[in-house]
Amino acid sequence: MTLGAIEAMREDVAVIGGSLKDRVAQLVPLIRQRALETERMRRVPAANIAALREIGYFDAVKPAAYGGSPRPFAELVDANIELSAACASTGWVAGLLSAHQWLLAMFPKQAQEDVWGENPDALLCGSYAPISMAERVEGGYRLNGRWSFASGCDNAQWSLCAAILPPYGEEKPVPAFLLVPAHEYTIDDTWNVVGLAGTGSKTLVPDNVVVPEHRVLAFPQATSGRTPGAKVYPGQALFNMPLLTGIPSCLASAAVGAAKGALESYAASISTRVTRGAVAGGNNRMAEFPTIQLRVAEAAASVDAAREILLRDVTNAEALAGSGNAFTVEDRLVSRRGQAFAVSLALRAVEALNASTGGTGLGLENPVQRAWRDANAVGRHISMNWDAVGTMVGQHMLGLEPKGQY
Repeated sequence: MTLGAIEAMREDVAVIGGSLKDRVAQLVPLIRQRALETERMRRVPAANIAALREIGYFDAVKPAAYGGSPRPFAELVDANIELSAACASTGWVAGLLSAHQWLLAMFPKQAQEDVWGENPDALLCGSYAPISMAERVEGGYRLNGRWSFASGCDNAQWSLCAAILPPYGEEKPVPAFLLVPAHEYTIDDTWNVVGLAGTGSKTLVPDNVVVPEHRVLAFPQATSGRTPGAKVYPGQALFNMPLLTGIPSCLASAAVGAAKGALESYAASISTRVTRGAVAGGNNRMAEFPTIQLRVAEAAASVDAAREILLRDVTNAEALAGSGNAFTVEDRLVSRRGQAFAVSLALRAVEALNASTGGTGLGLENPVQRAWRDANAVGRHISMNWDAVGTMVGQHMLGLEPKGQY
């Protein structure tokens, strides 16, 4: 998109007010119109990011001290469902870029200054799997290697690179996030996939990058909610929530939104469609088939239930953070259970719809099949996979030690 077109869009969205979800609703036609282009580009267009920035999307869970307009985390999740209904790839990336503002607020104050002090509009991508060992050097850690699945890296100025920190003495190695500016790594275009194709989840390649110690956040700090940043924002529930009560909720919202968008598209197309096949008979209104009616009802119920679970759990987590009480293992597992189960419900919805689109549903421009592929891609994520998360929850309920991230 040209610079002039972007500026024109900015004029359009400048007058948008209301809740974050209401603002997103005004952008939905534009985002939906670009969904196929986004998939073909294999990254979210800069125009989408610019439009979302103009409505304050990346300020929704960012500290006010750095220009944010913090809202309850549930408002971001709900808005991201709406955005993902138009384009799940855009929702996946935008949800993460916004939530990473919240994650940055968990870091020490100096790290926040390094990022926002230099550029208040800076966005952060991330590669979460700590598969590489950081090398301890004077004043920090050295990174070398490859960090995959960095969604939205083309739209970001910094990255959160997960790595294993070497132990001190008898201590065990600890996984951690390390903040790296974009000019210190290259991007290897490895993203050619069938679902969430527009997320640009490419591979970051830092070469002998030294990360100062103040730009490091240990996983145990982040998952407990007892972070350096929590001390910077005492009494602010939003910034005292554990990592995995928030970030996976944004990921799950992309699947729920994809299912919502699929339902809207399916209902609009099926209401006027008639059969043409010789087997089923011609000129029969598909809306009158009981099987079609049941599929629509099942998808609607699944999407509604998934949304309610996500919003309930993240609202409860923020309330608990505001109470000042520590999060128990069970509290954290309830969040993980709801996130993964919401995705399983979204998958149920898109499966019910996509299976009955007929030959027209095979076209790559068909939004139902795209939503089906996108939701299934979300379900492949280890944090959203019901088999992995459900097993972990079951282990805890049966008195066993949960094996996984919570």
